[in-house]
Amino acid sequence: MEKIKPKALRIAFTGPECSGKSTLAQWLSNELNFSLVPEFARRYLADNQPYVREDLHAIAMSQFTQNHEHNQCVCDTEMTVMRIWEQVKYGEISTYIEELTSFETYSILFLCKPDFPWEDDPLREHPEARNELFELYIKDLNNRQVPYHTLSGALSARKSEILRLIRH
Repeated sequence: MEKIKPKALRIAFTGPECSGKSTLAQWLSNELNFSLVPEFARRYLADNQPYVREDLHAIAMSQFTQNHEHNQCVCDTEMTVMRIWEQVKYGEISTYIEELTSFETYSILFLCKPDFPWEDDPLREHPEARNELFELYIKDLNNRQVPYHTLSGALSARKSEILRLIRH
């Protein structure tokens, strides 16, 4: 007998840069045969360097909109990334990002620990601060009482943990 898929299963990945979000999101979307919602900031910033706060707001709106277009999808990033990015870059989280965050809905949220080796990328800004950023993610998610599952270790271990959690 074939498993019945739930009507809505929106899965998102969050965490500091170079923590495995894109790799895992691509893999999981293939594994589940779900739509992949890529990180919009990569496309946007390829043509808009340097950026200002208004650019970050445009990125957040586009990411939010794309993340909520499908009932069954895997999202490479979500508003916690925008929150931490804005807090670190501009010293606070704007009411605009707060409002977008308040409307987010995910069935499962995975927080990726940055215990992968750093891979240089012109869009990445904080190679030395990944662990500190990770702590900001934990604090933000806990303060907002957002349920999440932390993924750490080797890619194979992360994949096994994801599948275990999705099956339940």
